Amino acid sequence: MVQFRADMRYSPLLTDLYQLTMLAGYLEEGMETKPAVFDLYFRTNPFEGGYAVFAGLEPALDFLEQICFSEDELEYVSGLGLFKPRCIEYLRGFRFRGTVTAPPEGTVVFANEPLLTVEGTLAEAQLVETALLNIINFQTLVATKAARICHAADGAEVFEFGLRRAQGPDGGLSASRAAFVGGCKGTSNALAGKLFGLPVRGTQAHSWIQAFPDELASFRSYAATFPESTILLVDTYDTLRSGVPNAIIVARELYEQGRTLLGIRIDSGDLAYLSHEARQMLDKAGLKDVKIVVSNDMDEFVIESVRREGGQVDIYGVGTSLVTCAGAGGGALGGVYKLVEIDGEPRLKVTGDLAKSTLPGKKSVLRFAGPEGGLIQDVVCLEGETIACGATVYDPTNPMQHTTIPSGAEIRKLRDMVMVNGYRLSTKESLAVMAARCRKEISCLPNGCTRLINPHRYKVSLSEKLAGLRGSLIDRVKNYGA
Repeated sequence: MVQFRADMRYSPLLTDLYQLTMLAGYLEEGMETKPAVFDLYFRTNPFEGGYAVFAGLEPALDFLEQICFSEDELEYVSGLGLFKPRCIEYLRGFRFRGTVTAPPEGTVVFANEPLLTVEGTLAEAQLVETALLNIINFQTLVATKAARICHAADGAEVFEFGLRRAQGPDGGLSASRAAFVGGCKGTSNALAGKLFGLPVRGTQAHSWIQAFPDELASFRSYAATFPESTILLVDTYDTLRSGVPNAIIVARELYEQGRTLLGIRIDSGDLAYLSHEARQMLDKAGLKDVKIVVSNDMDEFVIESVRREGGQVDIYGVGTSLVTCAGAGGGALGGVYKLVEIDGEPRLKVTGDLAKSTLPGKKSVLRFAGPEGGLIQDVVCLEGETIACGATVYDPTNPMQHTTIPSGAEIRKLRDMVMVNGYRLSTKESLAVMAARCRKEISCLPNGCTRLINPHRYKVSLSEKLAGLRGSLIDRVKNYGA
């Protein structure tokens, strides 16, 4: 049975077979030690939205620091009958000794800009591709979904309640972690609470209510068991004619004991109407501090609708849509991992669609902000290149479109080196620090970027030198067949 820990080792077999076959081929060709550079990025913002929230870096660095093959794993690889003894011996001594450049977790990021850049030997940088994509793609997707949901909640708290619908135990843990980075205040997942130090929350299920002779008896029993943290589920029978009135009775009984009812939870029905009416009933009873929690297939669009229609909600419990990243443009981030330089020479992947052509060479990503911190645009440039205000920069999908960096803009580096020679350069950040960064960065987005429908397109541009390098390599590739 798998035992989950915060420092759990990822097996090096968490990979696609072709990573191993390519490595074996590099060994046969004597190419395994060639220096190589790979970029990890995505081509389209998830959920048809205006941004993404970068997450999963720390687990990715854990993987890179710990990766090695056990004898049992080597025996399995050898038993596949595909690999020569030399390859097995290479894997026996394998460690990642490369360099990684990345933004910190919680950073707002956009399509067509490098997130991770991995530098190392061709063999080691290639072998880690699948695991890095698995970790970064999913956690970035969940963090983005959480940020969208929390933004729609407009100040109300959001808790992640999705473990029972998550894609397996590890998917549930990763989702709880990433949801906190994206803005959720806690989780129902007790194991995630233990491993990651997250606040855990929970009330009772309808089966608790049904197990008692009547609803009021179940409320009284729960309040007696948890007198300091009572939240009552009020929709088992009739929310407004039974559940809320019985909750008010228990609230008054608690008050007589010097205690307070924390809240009620509504898990079905017209949540906007029911929460509004429940608020009126609680306030009339003098229970203005009792919070209203709603759940039941919530997502950012439902939450926005509840608010727009006058719902009175203090806390949203969001499960399935968050941990499964449901919705248009969801399901998977679609991140890719592409070779951009080998042996000091820039490399380019060309397709019929310019938007899918890679950006060659080692690169930096610069972020330009206004005097009050509002984000203006990002520019991808060649490593060491200087970009000043007034410079002309180019649309990566259409070279004919260009713009100018406005005067007075503040220039920031989006990414820093986070690993050298296979070791971290700094201690791990807390999830709370990542979540605070996410909140701040989303508040700095241009107007319209956080719209759920038809959001503003944030500009990610190419420097003149990078655009020129890509253009020249495309022309060179086209001439191969001439």
